[in-house]
Amino acid sequence: MYLKEFEIRWNDIDANRHLANKAYIEYAAHTRMSFLMERGFDQRLLAKFNIGPVVFYEHIYYFKEVFYGKPVRVSLEISGLSEDGKFFEFRHNYYDYKGRNFARCEMVGAWIDLETRKLIPLPDEMQAFLRDVEYPEDFKTLTKEYTRRFNKIPVDLS
Repeated sequence: MYLKEFEIRWNDIDANRHLANKAYIEYAAHTRMSFLMERGFDQRLLAKFNIGPVVFYEHIYYFKEVFYGKPVRVSLEISGLSEDGKFFEFRHNYYDYKGRNFARCEMVGAWIDLETRKLIPLPDEMQAFLRDVEYPEDFKTLTKEYTRRFNKIPVDLS
């Protein structure tokens, strides 16, 4: 499991004086990028293949409040990948300074070609970066249907 530590900044708290919703998303995104970059999966590699990540959804489950003044740690696990690497699922757990789990985030996304703006399989060279890590016991092989399992569709204004 990968861990990243954060100092809760003044602008990370909300009107209730606890960690703001936006901070959870920002900490998770920063943790993901740190994890990937430390393994060589960086902006140069993304530019080489002209691809980028796209987030389908992030679900956050809050268990306890956390407040300004003590560091927090955010974990990362790759909890799912499609066989071709197109789809991915990351799970983050948030821990207070005593190691108590105060929130969880589950994020599902995919890779897009930045020119065509279409979903694409992850190139083999890049798949190696995601396949060479320890997966959790509940790791799953993702399908397109899995990424749409909540059956949410857009509804335009008339």
